[in-house]
Amino acid sequence: MTDSPMTPGGETRRSNSDVEMAIRTRELNLWYGDFQALYDVDFDVRRGQITALIGPSGCGKSTLLRSINRINERLGYVRTEGTIEVLGKNILDENVSMPQLRKEVGMVFQRPNPFPLSIRDNVLFGYRLHEAKATRRSSVNRRQEDEIVEQALREVLMWDEFKDKLDANSIELSLEAQQKLCIARLLPIKPAVLLMDEPCSALDPEATAAVEELLFRLRGDYTILIVTHNMAQARRVSDESAFMLMGKMVEHSRTDEMFVTPKFKETANYIEGRYG
Repeated sequence: MTDSPMTPGGETRRSNSDVEMAIRTRELNLWYGDFQALYDVDFDVRRGQITALIGPSGCGKSTLLRSINRINERLGYVRTEGTIEVLGKNILDENVSMPQLRKEVGMVFQRPNPFPLSIRDNVLFGYRLHEAKATRRSSVNRRQEDEIVEQALREVLMWDEFKDKLDANSIELSLEAQQKLCIARLLPIKPAVLLMDEPCSALDPEATAAVEELLFRLRGDYTILIVTHNMAQARRVSDESAFMLMGKMVEHSRTDEMFVTPKFKETANYIEGRYG
């Protein structure tokens, strides 16, 4: 990527392990008013991999996820301490460009949220917004837009089905197609990181399988951090898994290791369904 979410104050030599990490938090604490939701969270997410965040409801998974593009701060009573590095830059610094951060870190929500526009206009929405700001133009070349729409829809496996229906209202699509479209909407602005908050929870098994197939296709080109309550899904799609409990990071390791030989009793109890 050529841009950074913050203006660097100087060059710092970084180790290979630093460079491998797309996301790194250190001593991250977060409060909703007087309630502390995160406690000293240290967490590393490797570039180009899929990492699953697992844990019982209310353990801080979504709070941590939403901290990584600072969505939580839209609530006026949220306070955060510690550091959150995205691509080596602390996004909690005062000189962070929020539009650039939101461009680099895309978010897919639990419930699909396409705009009440055509498929084509949904795909181009973010691109047009950022392009207009970058070039101070209100529009770009129609041919260029056609190429962008086709590429984005091909990446999410929608092009063949919808190439002749680009003017269809997105609200009328199936939930599976809506969720894929929400992912496609992010791709033209070329984010480095995709955050996904239970993206399959509203989908049936067939649609879930289709979205999981899409995640495998995106893996490597994007760093994906996904919150899921579905243990089978975490095992299927993720390279690494992180288990949270009561606002704390309990365990983080390769998924195949965690699900076979978890290091902590709390992790084993959750994976085996004893609570959650």
